[in-house]
Amino acid sequence: MVTDAEVTPGSQAALRQANRQRVVEALREGGTLTQAEIARTTGLSAASVSNIVRDLRGVGTVSVRETSSNGRRARAVTLLRPPGVVVAIDFAFSRLKVALGDSQGRVLLEEAIAYDVAADPERGVRRAVWLAETLLTQARVDHSMVTSVAAAVPGPIDLATGEVGGITCMPRWAGFRPGAELAERLGLPVRVDNDANLCALAEAAEGVARGLDHVVYVNLSEGVGAGVIVSGRLFHGAGGTAGEIGHIGLDERGQVCRCGNRGCLETLVGAPYLLNMLPQQGNLGHPATLADMVGAAHGADPGCRRIVAEAGSALGRGMAIVANMFNPQMVVVGGELAEAGELFLEPMRRAMDLGTLGSALRDLRLVQGRLGSSAALRGALRYALASTG
Repeated sequence: MVTDAEVTPGSQAALRQANRQRVVEALREGGTLTQAEIARTTGLSAASVSNIVRDLRGVGTVSVRETSSNGRRARAVTLLRPPGVVVAIDFAFSRLKVALGDSQGRVLLEEAIAYDVAADPERGVRRAVWLAETLLTQARVDHSMVTSVAAAVPGPIDLATGEVGGITCMPRWAGFRPGAELAERLGLPVRVDNDANLCALAEAAEGVARGLDHVVYVNLSEGVGAGVIVSGRLFHGAGGTAGEIGHIGLDERGQVCRCGNRGCLETLVGAPYLLNMLPQQGNLGHPATLADMVGAAHGADPGCRRIVAEAGSALGRGMAIVANMFNPQMVVVGGELAEAGELFLEPMRRAMDLGTLGSALRDLRLVQGRLGSSAALRGALRYALASTG
């Protein structure tokens, strides 16, 4: 969902934006100029030019070097790239990440905090706004320099309303409109998409799937979701629920899933279900998180290794169905469970070999994601940039 917010004409923000644009246009036309030349060209005061150049330098828009003019020391300013900053937000189950990026997608600043995002969507948005504004202050960037914001959310986003769908792993977010809430609080254009979709976007643009046109990214954490890229473009489906592979039915007599069906893939691969499979021995040595379980599997804990391997096999069965349907060039596995590496991928590969058509399997590669826990945030940066073009 995209919500537009405009700078009020005549406001201080509008004035700063207009003055900054005058400086940028002067540099575009004149090439490298001293700050005194910029002041003469634009009619702005030397102090205003100095402040604008400082802010543009801080976000990588211009470079500044010491030089001389008419025998006096001067500062030469060169335009490096178009002005503008984008903000990316990653709402995960138990943490928040925010990054600032320049007009070419390079990260300027990034911060992550532990936070119970799932507990309350409005409080989660307020915390994200606080973190974003903290980074903007640190980078000396005012709101008029921000061109757009994009956010990743672990759940399907209704394309018509911007609402989070009911099968999200954060039930209290169901029906909530994070894009509208963020736009109102930040006063900026905002786009929101499913986190797996944005992970897929990032891996295809700059990660392990770079240059490929047909990719499925599987995100494994509290829930199980996928981002699907077909012919180089994200595939959302009619209403935004494409890629909800966690609800592929694999066992009609299996556990009841939070979606109401039995034996969904998520009941075999999702974090809460896997952790509940571990033997309870007074909680002594019992992994508390998926990351703990993966670490124990790497440490040769037999119970954790068995659970990881069976989860890989179950995902392979589900992904065989997806591979037969979409015929991707690559399946990328990301999220916390992917950190198990070949302990997870090898059983998954064997299961896919058994269930995938030979013609679909022939050109298919199964790999671990390259961008790790940064994938959703990197994808959000790219999504924000796309809205400014």
